[in-house]
This record gives sequence, C-alpha cells and structure tokens, in this order.
Amino acid sequence: MDGHTGSASASRPRQGFAGLWNISFGFFGIQIGFALQNANMSRIFQSLGESLDDLALLWIAAPLTGLLVQPIIGHYSDRTWCRFGRRRPYFFVGALFAAAALIGMPHAPGLLAAAMMLWILDASLNVSMEPFRAFVGDMLAKDQHMAGYALQTAFIGAGAVIGSATPWLLDHMGVSNVAAAQGIPDTVRISFYIGGAALFLAVLWTVLTTREYAPDQMARFAKADGQPPAALSADRAMPAGGPGWIVAGGVILAIVWAWSLEKELYLLGALLAAYGCARLVARRLHAQGRSDNLLSHVVGDFATMPPLMKRLALVQFFTWSALFIMWIYTTPVVAQYMFGSADPTSPAYNAGANWVGILFAAYNGVAALAAPFLLQPLARRIGQANTHAIALMLGALGFLSFLFLRDAQLLLLSEIAIGIAWASTLAMPYAMLASSVPQTKLGIYMGLFNAFVVIPQLLVATVMGTIMRHFFPTEPIWTMAFAAGVMMLASIATLRCR
Repeated sequence: MDGHTGSASASRPRQGFAGLWNISFGFFGIQIGFALQNANMSRIFQSLGESLDDLALLWIAAPLTGLLVQPIIGHYSDRTWCRFGRRRPYFFVGALFAAAALIGMPHAPGLLAAAMMLWILDASLNVSMEPFRAFVGDMLAKDQHMAGYALQTAFIGAGAVIGSATPWLLDHMGVSNVAAAQGIPDTVRISFYIGGAALFLAVLWTVLTTREYAPDQMARFAKADGQPPAALSADRAMPAGGPGWIVAGGVILAIVWAWSLEKELYLLGALLAAYGCARLVARRLHAQGRSDNLLSHVVGDFATMPPLMKRLALVQFFTWSALFIMWIYTTPVVAQYMFGSADPTSPAYNAGANWVGILFAAYNGVAALAAPFLLQPLARRIGQANTHAIALMLGALGFLSFLFLRDAQLLLLSEIAIGIAWASTLAMPYAMLASSVPQTKLGIYMGLFNAFVVIPQLLVATVMGTIMRHFFPTEPIWTMAFAAGVMMLASIATLRCR
C-alpha cells in the first residue's frame, strides 16, 4: 500500500484487496502465538507438575496483563506520531518481545518460570494486538470497516489453524510427543520455535508494506465523516464513586479471609479496590487542573463510554467468559472423556492434547471462512447485531454438545458451531464499535473495550477453579455446561445492540 502523506483528499481512499491484506497480515502471526498459547499452556503447566484444580490460577497472568496493557497502549498509540507512524512502532516492539517469549517458553525450568514467560508473552502480544484493531479504523472508511475486520478475522483463523495444528503435524512427522517427567514434549518445543519466527515475520510484513496517515490527514478525514475534532484532553468532569468501589473490594477481601476461601479470590477484591483508588486519584488530579494524563484519560473514558459501547461490553463479558473456559479446560475434558486418561504423562493424555490442537484448528479454520463468506453477507441482509446473536447461540450449542458426545471425531461438528461464533466475535463487535466512536480516540476506546475481553477471563481464572474444586473436583466436563450458559446470555444481550 502506498502512503498518502501528500494527498489532499477529504476522505479516506478506498483500499483494494492488496491494501486490506497488508493492513491486517500481521494479525496472522499474532494469532499463531495466541493459538500456541491457548492450546498448549495447560499442557505445559500440567507437564511441569501443576494440578488440574490450579490450572485457572496460573492462567491469570494472561488476562491480567491484557487488562493493564491494552488501555495504556491504546492511549499512547492515539497520541504517537513519529517517522515510523502511529500504530506501527507498537506492532514491531510487541512482536519482537513476543517472538523471544515463544522461543524461550519451552526452556522454562519450572512452574514459576513458565508463568512468568506466559506473562511476558501475553503482554507482548497485547502490545501488538491492540493497535492492530485501531489500525483498521484508522486506514479504512466506515463502509469498509466490516470488510477490514472480516479479513482480519480470516487471518486470525488461518494463523490459529497453523498454531494449533503444528504439534499434531510434528507428531505425525515422527517428532517425539511424550517427554520425560516434568518435561515438555519436542512437538511443543519445536512448535513454539516455529511460532516465534512466523509471528515476527508476519508483523514485519505489515510494518514494511503500510504507511499511516499523518495527523493533519486524520483531522480532514474526521471532518469529512462529520465527526467533531474530538480533543484528546480529558476536559470533562471526572466521575465520582471511588469510595463505593473500594468498599466493595474490601468486603470481598474480608469475606475471603473470614471464610478461608480460595486465595485466588483475593484478586477480585484487590482489583475492585484498585479501580476505586484510581477514580479517587483521577478526580483529585482533575480538581487540581491536571486532567491531561494517562490515569485521567483511562478512568474518564472508561466511566463515560458511549451507550452502544456499554451494551457491546456486556456482550463481550459473557462471550469471553465462555471462550476462556473452553481454552483452559478443553484439553483435560477431551483427554479424560474421549481418550480415557487424566494423567498428563501418559501417551493417551498427550494424544488427546494433540487432538485438542486439531479441534482448535478446526474452529479457527471455520472462522477464517465464515467471517468473509458467511457473516459479512448475512450482516448486510439482517444487520450486524442480529448476525452476532445467531452466531453466539450456535457457539452455545457447540459447547453444550461436549456433554453428550464421546467420539473425538464427532467433536469436529461441535467446532463448526464454535467456529462461527468465534468468527463473529472477532469481527462484528469491533466493526460496530469502530463505526460509532471518534477516530481520534479509537485506540483508547479499543483498549478499554478489550478490558471486557480480559475482565471475564480474570473472573473465570479466579472463580472457576474454586467451583471445580468444591463441586466437580474430578469432572471437568461440567465446565462446558458453564460455557454454554454464559454464551447464551451473550447472544441474548446482543439483541440490545440493534
């Protein structure tokens, strides 16, 4: 794609297929990294000696990192302009560190090291991913947003297919799939090496083949779209309510302590109290005339989200709760109920884990095709909200089918339904949001919106382990019932976004 720094056009030029491709190709590599993480981290943790009941706790690193990183990166990417552009510097730096983390992950000497590497990996992936979402809105006119996010979803699906299936393919090529006690199989180790290289090269492609619009051009585009010149400064009143959040957090902390509940529940109370403190500090800074700072922007924009964004946030909350349950528990579910082993050191368990990679590849492959060829045409006929509601209900039925199927091959049918829901999740909410918020603040809004991707993951990571330990200590299959229920709630909530 050629640059447009000399153009005086009042509106964004329409992008051809090559332009759309270059804008989103980096997401192909990012999703390879995410797919390797999602399909293999439970396996790595269990191989290093972690119990089934404590898996969710170790996964806290990923969503907590996203919660902290994405609004910060969104804020600064809105305000960045240098010789390398606005969003592209973040792509590149994030990809560099993510690739290093992927290559280093198989060499983690123990559980703590593996959890720390997961933290670094997820932080780096979020640094790259969040600006990519805003990048589509920056580079495309509103009538191309759906096409841009659909192609981005196709790349996500294709990358996830490769990332998820690589251990299985290596196994069938003769690479060892069973490691010594408390070790990582060669299939996983080599897959992470391949993923690190692919991630970096894909993001580098987007960095080298795109040139961003300069700030003066973005201002002209906003004017042509009928948008006010939306100031970046936080000049509105800061919301009150900080003490209420602190009290709520304190109550949760006290209950966990008094009733000797699971220690991971302390995180929920701490997060609520921290948010309350952030609101108090932001309000104090505003009273002092010091509103143009990161904290004030994040707190102010979070508390005063546009109405459609609030409704979409609820949809995201339920949707990603279900998805995170799937990513954590599909491996132990498939290994135990379809392959007959709950022992992570056994050949049967590892065969089940590899089949999970194929299942994850299947739903991502479906997503890669469904986004541009099914959901985009359907959205033009019945609307984006109705399309999203139907897709999420199909996903709920896919999760529910795990309770009744015991043939591993038949689970591929379940993944078709889940893949359609996944495609819609990656495209529809972002297309709806990008077309409804000021482009000058698209980065911070996308970062805050993604908080509703990671907040439910934190909730699942802290609560789901407790539920499993107390009610279903040896029956992980019931996690899929929880996933189906909350995905149904997401479908119903989507109808309010029409």
